[in-house]
Amino acid sequence: MTDREKIVSNEYYDLISDYVLPGGIQGYLRDAVYQPVNGEIGVIYANREELPPMSVNTFTYPVIPKLYGLMQLPQTFDPTPLISSGITQVQRGALGLTGRGVVIGFLDTGIRYDEKVFQNEDGSTRILGIWDQTIQTGETPEGILYGTEYKKEEIDRALRSNNPREIVPSYDEIGHGTALASVAAGSSLRSGLSFLGAAPEADIVMVKLRQAKQNLKDFYLVSEEVPAYAESDLLVALKYLESYAISLVRPLVICFGLGSNMGNHEGNSILADYLNQIATRRSRAVMVCGGNEGNRAHHYVGTSVEGLTETTDNVEIRVDGSEKGFITELWGSVPAKHAISIRTPGGEVTPRVDFREQNSREFTFIYEDSRVQVDHVLVEEGSGEELIFFRFINPTPGVWTIRVTISGNSAESTFHMWLPLEEFLQSDTYFLRPSPYTTLTEPSNTRTVISVTTYNDENDSFWADSGRGYTRLGRIKPDFAAPGVNIDTILGKRTGSSMAVAIASGAAALFFQWAVVEQNQLRVESRELKNYLIRGADRFPGIDYPNREWGYGRLNLAGTFNVLAGISEVR
Repeated sequence: MTDREKIVSNEYYDLISDYVLPGGIQGYLRDAVYQPVNGEIGVIYANREELPPMSVNTFTYPVIPKLYGLMQLPQTFDPTPLISSGITQVQRGALGLTGRGVVIGFLDTGIRYDEKVFQNEDGSTRILGIWDQTIQTGETPEGILYGTEYKKEEIDRALRSNNPREIVPSYDEIGHGTALASVAAGSSLRSGLSFLGAAPEADIVMVKLRQAKQNLKDFYLVSEEVPAYAESDLLVALKYLESYAISLVRPLVICFGLGSNMGNHEGNSILADYLNQIATRRSRAVMVCGGNEGNRAHHYVGTSVEGLTETTDNVEIRVDGSEKGFITELWGSVPAKHAISIRTPGGEVTPRVDFREQNSREFTFIYEDSRVQVDHVLVEEGSGEELIFFRFINPTPGVWTIRVTISGNSAESTFHMWLPLEEFLQSDTYFLRPSPYTTLTEPSNTRTVISVTTYNDENDSFWADSGRGYTRLGRIKPDFAAPGVNIDTILGKRTGSSMAVAIASGAAALFFQWAVVEQNQLRVESRELKNYLIRGADRFPGIDYPNREWGYGRLNLAGTFNVLAGISEVR
């Protein structure tokens, strides 16, 4: 079996590494492949026969790739969202910004490259490259061991042919990536349609992500047919996008339209570390959507009683009859410790477990054909915090109760729990006493990325399903909100936080054209860009900013340039 075949095979685990093993992986695993990403970050593809069954305690939490889902809901061109965001105003007039000279990179479901909104007036493509992780028959990108890369020359040749997909077979079956790219960088040129994206002359680089392997979906109890993408593939996709910007010496905006409820919601992960590295480089911006989990009842927060050395909280999860299984994570605050017991809908109760041995436990029941596997990590290596990881297998319908006992700290202490994304659940499963806050999906809690929530520009209302801040430890996120409801794409109207981040990514490309391409602020990167956009954001009178919904306000790129020109006061 070749290295490429091993990488895509379900018989090989994808394992994330953030350190270099002394002597290389061959000293530890006989049958494995290593894909470097950046510095000490890489992905190991290891034969499952050499390894024990997957669990958090056996492999450690950061090593197992998290699953990410698409942040979009299915829905005469309406330019109102671009006008509300101050984009149309800077596309015209003296500034005349179109994204020229800037690259927008996407890691998503691919792109329908034959859509005319991605072409120049002469019919040539504005897509510099497509790396399709799902096709293993062509040349791989330099430094990457799997997938097939299609460069601009091949795409142009395909567009001139009678059967483009014989030359470039990559295609976006789902349409999510195509919709995002059209909103961020679609052009009305040659389309015969009244359509315009935020940065219509920006160049495009697309990674078509492969579906997560079935062994990973099985571990997280996600149905086979549900689109889900592994953190390991996202890391390599980011490596590819970054390499394009380096080779072309061009500004790069990364549009991240996926999200996950897995993680500690404080921006601590190997993926977050890599995003921080990219975002702090000059002429780079990483734009991340805040997710659609704000109104889904998938977050719970529990608090101890100050002055007591032990507090008990009953966390109730309502499980629907068609649910085959799900995970949930509990993240506790230092220095408190957390013990749990579980009550089934039929009334059976497990003994209290305080995890002094910090190991894996499995609970079975006499009257329930259900199992609950629990992994405990007292000091999770990515964050240094306590993690309890639950797998509910074939859960009985009804209300399951996790009895959480907080001890070891007389000061007030909190713990948080998250269920998976809506699309990763087979049915209507939720917390009975949820909190809508701290529902931004990962990696939007990453410190240096620009995190975007969603509002409805038709009535200037915050979209109820949009994720809300702050981070789990109270750091300010999101940064601002952008329109994301009933947004026109080349594939019809769509709603979701991925639409909001697509508009914001186009706005970032316009600013980079002015700042870097036109040499007005050559050293700008994500942190400076974030503050420029915050200064220009619209803020409602009578509302305190920043806040958990809007961050520092609503995106207004024209407002940013007004501030730079001294036309309006700094807001």
